Amino acid sequence: MAKDVTLRQLRYFVAAAQTGQFSMAATDEHVSQSAITNAVLALESALGTRLFERLPQGVELTPDGQDFYHHARHVLDSVRDAMHKPRFRSHDLRGTVRIAASYVVLGYFLPELFARFRASYPDVEIDLRDVDRPGIEAAVLNDDVDLGVTILSNVERLSRFGHQVLMRSRRQLWVAPTHPLAQLRTPSLKDIAQHPYILLTVDEGEQSTLRYWAKKRMTPNIAFRTSSMEALRGLVAYGFGVTVLSDMVFRPWSLEGKRIEARPVLDTIPQMDAGMLWRKDAQMSAPALAMQQFLIHACGS
Repeated sequence: MAKDVTLRQLRYFVAAAQTGQFSMAATDEHVSQSAITNAVLALESALGTRLFERLPQGVELTPDGQDFYHHARHVLDSVRDAMHKPRFRSHDLRGTVRIAASYVVLGYFLPELFARFRASYPDVEIDLRDVDRPGIEAAVLNDDVDLGVTILSNVERLSRFGHQVLMRSRRQLWVAPTHPLAQLRTPSLKDIAQHPYILLTVDEGEQSTLRYWAKKRMTPNIAFRTSSMEALRGLVAYGFGVTVLSDMVFRPWSLEGKRIEARPVLDTIPQMDAGMLWRKDAQMSAPALAMQQFLIHACGS
């Protein structure tokens, strides 16, 4: 049956998994919703299992769907990398690329990309540094690193740098399935403000959160602040509060195996932009340039 599976079907399936809605996946892929539905049904038929649970507010991956999602991503990423290699790959490229990255992108975005880069450039060493956003800006400007990777929406005076957005990630409400807000299809910030809120403080999370709340002339009902993503997941999953965070860091389970669901927020709130910084006048080494171009290509920017 594997011979009947197409790359287009995999792409549509991944889009549906990432958005949680067939309609949104169709918009992202510039096709009809029926094209997404038919692709998913064809994959489910070929695999002999359900990939999604159909819910009133959208879809969510089944355990089999979650497993297949990782395989599908791997296939699509491998094809993308294969298309990248003829233009940029140098089999004998050697040296070191110096990268400073902040907590969120280092934990939830870069490791897989670095593994793919290493497969293309096995003799290039990655000198990786865990640095906060102000430290990344200083390191880039002082030429202590070749590239900085951080949340660009937090960077002060972005025009000082060469920069490239690598991922735009929407922010959604995270909520336990039994929580009252889980019953609303698109809760508003006003709805959310009526319930205890768990605030993530890492990577300037508190400042960026309160900034968009303030623009709506509202404040969340903060019950607990934490720099631990797993503590936040546990508290949300057990119903002690809710939070609004980006899809990049969303996982549907806490460490204890309790379910977490995501809901789109009715109000317009800013997405999270993760991306690269480099010094405008920098003369990049060949390894640094290879990493820069690889990340741009791999992320489809």
